[in-house]
Amino acid sequence: MAIDTDQIDGSTAVVTGASSGIGEATASALADEGANVVLAARREDELESLADAIEADGGRALAVPTDVTNEDDLDALVDAALETFGTIDILVNNAGVMLLEPVERADRENFRQMVEVNLLGLMNLTHAVLPVMQDQGSGHIVNVSSTAGRQANANSSGYNATKFGVNGFTEALRQEVTGEGVRTTIIEPGAVETELPEHIPDEEVKEQMEEGLFDSMTPLQSEDIARAVAYAVTQPQHVSINEMLVRPTDQQR
Repeated sequence: MAIDTDQIDGSTAVVTGASSGIGEATASALADEGANVVLAARREDELESLADAIEADGGRALAVPTDVTNEDDLDALVDAALETFGTIDILVNNAGVMLLEPVERADRENFRQMVEVNLLGLMNLTHAVLPVMQDQGSGHIVNVSSTAGRQANANSSGYNATKFGVNGFTEALRQEVTGEGVRTTIIEPGAVETELPEHIPDEEVKEQMEEGLFDSMTPLQSEDIARAVAYAVTQPQHVSINEMLVRPTDQQR
């Protein structure tokens, strides 16, 4: 995939969930292409380490500890990005949790957490950033969804609900801002080797995923999704990559 680095050189990107996995890889990839990166996640030590690594490579990074379920944190994140870099050109809503359980055994608190992190946090941060992009007459909002936003599966009801929600929200937003220079992209990864499966609370479901999914294929790496994000945001302004579905070659569903 060809990447035109001139499209984002000197721009500013806010990336949530940047302390590990896809968020960390995406922040590094955008920094490599010349973007200033604002790193948002709860784990401050990991953010600072990533910021140090980016700056050691000649990039510019700002670590802002952020809980995406806290609206004050989101407003502070936007303020910090604008104060430091003066603009927000790219928003990558990547923060997420995957707490898979069958409905009958599900903990309602896990339902709530997935909705607040995966969906409501994404919506609220988009709401906070959108006026900045509208005033500029340009901007790009990238929402990391999942194949779980296209196809429901047993034991994934809560996760499916949030990712279907991400897709619906993003498409509605796209239709609202088509005339304002703001682009939207949904990234839908298949199986990716990240820490998300480690936090599955149901041991039976966790074991089924480890044995039935990751042992049966070569999963994607975080860097694979980071390249997809970089491709989407480096297209010419008149080109909008609205949706990217990225699966491992040997993943059937």
